[in-house]
This record gives sequence, C-alpha cells and structure tokens, in this order.
Amino acid sequence: MPKSKTVYVCQNCGFQLPKWAGRCPECGAWNSIVEETISDVDKNVKKVKLKEDPISLDKVEISEYIRKKTQIIEIDRVLGGGIVKGAVVLIGGEPGIGKTTLLYQITGKVASEGYNVLYVSGEESVQQAKLRTKRLKVNSSYIYMVNEVKLEVIKAYINKISPKMIVVDSVQVISCDYLSSSPGTISQIRETVNQLIYIAKLKGITIFLVGHITKEGILAGPKLLEHMVDTVLYFEGEKYSNYRIVKCVKNRFGSTDEVGFFDMTSKGLEEVSNPSEIFISERAKKSSGSVVVPIIEGTRAVLVEIQALVSEATFGNPIRRTSGVDYNKVSLLLAVLEKRAGLFLKNMDVFVKVAGGMKLFDPSIDLAICIAIASSFKNIPIEKDVIVIGEVGLGGEIRTVMGIGQRLKEASKIGFKRCVLPGVYRENLNNIKGIKLNWVDEINQVIELLLK
Repeated sequence: MPKSKTVYVCQNCGFQLPKWAGRCPECGAWNSIVEETISDVDKNVKKVKLKEDPISLDKVEISEYIRKKTQIIEIDRVLGGGIVKGAVVLIGGEPGIGKTTLLYQITGKVASEGYNVLYVSGEESVQQAKLRTKRLKVNSSYIYMVNEVKLEVIKAYINKISPKMIVVDSVQVISCDYLSSSPGTISQIRETVNQLIYIAKLKGITIFLVGHITKEGILAGPKLLEHMVDTVLYFEGEKYSNYRIVKCVKNRFGSTDEVGFFDMTSKGLEEVSNPSEIFISERAKKSSGSVVVPIIEGTRAVLVEIQALVSEATFGNPIRRTSGVDYNKVSLLLAVLEKRAGLFLKNMDVFVKVAGGMKLFDPSIDLAICIAIASSFKNIPIEKDVIVIGEVGLGGEIRTVMGIGQRLKEASKIGFKRCVLPGVYRENLNNIKGIKLNWVDEINQVIELLLK
C-alpha cells in the first residue's frame, strides 16, 4: 500500500518544502505555507492495456469538434461559435458581477432543447437556486440542481443522471475525501479539476467551472488551474453599473479576440448588439474634457467616451486618479503634454475615466486621453461629432494603430462627421463616405485644431 507523508505547500505558487516557513522561497509570499498530507506513488506498477495503438500523423482524419449553440449570441461569439463537446470552461469574476446569473441563463437555453444539465451549487441551497431561477424565468425538467461539495458524491450524480452539461459553482469549495487539506487549497483545487477534466474528456460532457477572484483581480488558486482547462472567460464590469463584459483570455477551440457585451436587468443579462450607442448615449452635449474614440474589441469596433477633469490642486501634492485606463499611461501622457504641448499641469489635480465601466488597453486611446485632459485644462468643449484616433509617442508624435478603416466605419454609422487621425494614413484613406478626415502628425497640431 502506498505510504503517506507530510509536506508543506505554498498556497500561492504550489512550491513544496520539507518544513514550515513564514515566507515562500519561490514566490516570496508571506504566511502562505500550509501543511498537507500526500501519498507516495505505489512502486508496483501494473501492466497497462493499450486501448489503441499510436497512429501516424498523415493517417489522422480531421473531424470538426461538435459545437452546441447556447442561443445567447454574445456567449457563442466569445466561445468561438458555441460550447464544445468535452470542453472545460473556467469563468472568473468579482463577487456579485453576474457569473451565476449568466450560467443559469446558459443552463436554461441548453436544457430547453432536451439535454440533461447538472448544476452543482456549493454555495447556495436548492431552494435559494429555485428563487433565482424563478426570477430569471429559467425552469426545465431537464435541469437537475444539487447542493454538494464532495467530489465523490458529485461523480455519483454524474453517473446517475448522465448529463450533457455540468456547472460547478464554485470550484474552490469542492474537495476530495482522500486529501486531508482544506477546500480551496492548491492540492484540493488541482485534484478536483483533474478529476472533472478526466470525466469531461471521457464522457464528452461540457463542464463550466466558476472561479473566485482575488483582491488583485486574478483568479484565485494556482495559475496552473488556467493552464488545465480549455477555455478561460473573465466577467468584467463595475458592480453598481448595468453593463457587463465577457472577455476570453484562453480558448483552445477558437479565437481569444472576441468580447461579449451584456446589460444587467431585473430579468437577468440581456445582450447588447450595438455597444457603441450604449456607451456614448449619455454623453453631455457641451462639456469640456469629453472625447469619443473608437476602439477594437475582438472583431468589432466600439465607440467609448474618455472623460477628464483638471482642477487646481488645493494641497501641496497634486492628485492623479484613473478609472478604466492604466495609471502609468496617464502619468506618461501628462509628461508629454507638459514637455511637448506646453500645458502647465504639474500643480493640477487630474482625473481620467472611461464612461461605462470598461477597462481599456488599446493604444489608440492615447490621443483621446491627451485631448480630454487639454480640453478640461483649457475649459473648451470638443465638438460632439468629432472622434480622435492615435497612439502618442514620447516625442509628441501621433503614431499609427490597427483597424483604422473598421473604426471609421463604426463612427460613420453612429453619426460622427469628423475624425482626427495620424497623418501616415493620408495616401490610403482619402475617400471615407460620410466622415471628414483631419491628418495630424504631432500633439500640438491636434490641440490647435480642436481647442482654438
């Protein structure tokens, strides 16, 4: 029989030590070392029977993975066309963001076509789940709810019901009896997910796992968890805002460029087919510090509003705050505005925000941030039908960005009449129907053009 031994495992990175320590020597985390009991591998290796012989690569027949539409267009878009048979999908997001609501709606759509679905709720009772599904109008005799945290019992339910889809909400509370460590530890999460992946691949069952988010905004548990599953989705958005965004950061069966947009209502999550109109619909008519920029999210362009507020600092040290954009990016652009555009901002409080709760990393927003700050500083509003596009270099030059044609088409469709963009496109974009193009090479030119 295999013997058990005691080791000390870091719950942050999984590094093993022979004795306890206050600080992990691998990742440097403090108070993350936990005692765990593991079993030695049995040295008496049994003879293995091969199910099939290895096949030569040139004889392998290519067949498409069976995809199933969820009937939720935005989710199907993010997943690459629908859920894949035997795939394991990990969904992460902050508490209260709407992960469970989304999965109830997906469950209802799949069950409505006659497929058995097992919903394992480790944090809600069956009665609580019923109240929520009633509000969402999700009701089907093909949905089987169970409140369970033991993996061995969950496997027994799977064998009994033979579902086509399983939802585990959440994976951090599931544990195995043969491991002595507490639920949520690295050993428990790794073993639980390994067992569920084996079931998914063996029986062709699609499994959705819900993962908690830490205060740093990353999925709780070992990073290995994201490497183990087939697809990783992040559910983002401000908790007290209606808008939600689903981003794909890993997908073995499709692209990772797609993004889904939702509106949280009392009846659940509703798809947003045209997010541009949502994000700029409440824009003030004549207010300084507001600029619209088209960004690329996945395969489509989305118009968002960049807002800035510049006011004289009342104390010695000026305050700089950002929401939805990187703080270091704004600090860099403030330095460019001071050095290259001559704006005296060192004694000013500066606040920059993306309206609607989106988090932007597209470099094309650089010019919009600069113009929004300059507009607020000079207290001169930008015309409502103007958009700006471009990356700003340290020398104050306006650089190119990708997908310029797609961005302009989206802006023209919404009703914008004028665009300020990098001068390098002069020869390639002479004829854009419905929108006037202003070519610029430096940040000074943009300020003189829009803030006279």
